This record gives sequence, C-alpha cells and structure tokens, in this order.
Amino acid sequence: MSGISVLVVDDEPAIHRFMAPALAANGYEAMRADTGTQALSLAVNRRPDIIVLDLGLPDMDGKEVLRRLREWSDVPVVVLSARDREIEKIEALDLGADDFVNKPFGIGELMARLRAALRHRMQEKGETPVLRLGGIEIDIPRHRVVRDGAEIKLTPKEFELIAFLARHAGKVLTHRQILRDVWGPAHEHDTQYLRVYVGQLRNKLEADPANPALIVTEPGIGYRAGD
Repeated sequence: MSGISVLVVDDEPAIHRFMAPALAANGYEAMRADTGTQALSLAVNRRPDIIVLDLGLPDMDGKEVLRRLREWSDVPVVVLSARDREIEKIEALDLGADDFVNKPFGIGELMARLRAALRHRMQEKGETPVLRLGGIEIDIPRHRVVRDGAEIKLTPKEFELIAFLARHAGKVLTHRQILRDVWGPAHEHDTQYLRVYVGQLRNKLEADPANPALIVTEPGIGYRAGD
C-alpha cells in the first residue's frame, strides 16, 4: 500500500497522535487537518487518495465538508463518528461517504475499511463485465449469474439489484441509494419492497439464507454486499 496518502480530518489531537503512527505502520502517508476548511484546502492542493472524516468539526459539520467535496471529487471517504444516531450515518452515506466507523474504534477495523474503500474505487474506475461476489459470478452483458458452474435464474429486477450491490461491494449502501438507483426516485421510501427483493436474492444465492454473507444487513441503514 506504499505511496497511498490518507487525509485524517479531526479536531482531536489524540486522534492524530494515534492515527499517524498506525497509518505509517500500515504503509500509508498520513496528512492532517483539524478543521473542515483545512480539509477542503488539502483535498484540492494535495489530492489525498482517501479521506477519514470526523463529523464533529469546529468550523463546520463534517457532512457539509462531504457535500462540498462531492461537488468536484470522487475521493473515497470513510466517516468517523461518535454520534450514535442512525440518521447521521444515513445522511453522510447519502451525501457520498463510502463507509463509516464508530468512535471509539479499533485500528484493525479502520484499516480494513480503508482497504475496502480503496479497492472499491479502483474497481469502479476499471469496471469488468464480469463481477465476482463471494462464490458467484455476475455477467453484466449477458445478464447471467453463475454459482459453482450452474446458472441461477433471476428476474430482471433481481439481477439489477445484485449487480448494483456487487458494483459497490464492501460499501454501505442506504435503502434510499439502492431504491433510487434500481427502482427510480419515485420509490426512494419503499423500504419494505426492497426487503422483499433482498430476501428473494438471499434464498437464491446465499449458502445459508438465515446467516447471509453476500448481502449483509446494516440495521436501520441499508445493506453491504460481501467483498
């Protein structure tokens, strides 16, 4: 991972004292910003490969930083938050965050989330026509899903849903994001409709639908496709 730069945006000095050596030990170059203004300036001038963003900043809300950032950049963003309200996480994800980690957090978990966000963004930029999710293959041009050499029959909408999830494997997707992309803006609030389709896909694709590994529920927020 050498040469990958991580911009850490947090107003707590203890976080930077903890993060800088941990990132260096994992082969990353750490950059520091204590305010949203500094973060946006560094994002423009230094172009970090990924950003770790706290929501509680002294000069502006982290969600506002994210909103401004997404006006011109698709850099991966992992949100750090001590806020336990699900709505905060949902709003950050809807604004374009790739993932979130709750404070306090373990460095192992954070490093795994960084790797997943970076891998996802690289896959997006060089998307292959055949996506792999766990033990299944999703052939986009041919609209086929294969597991262990056998084709799994899906409805057109089921295929759209699993293809969308697979394109964003490892990323937390809100109910609203999924419904808007797969069914359209008029269905953004039809969460029960989405649950039905997720249940159908799990029954067809999961080795153990009662303990899903391909389509994981993020309670109250949405879903994450297994990476």
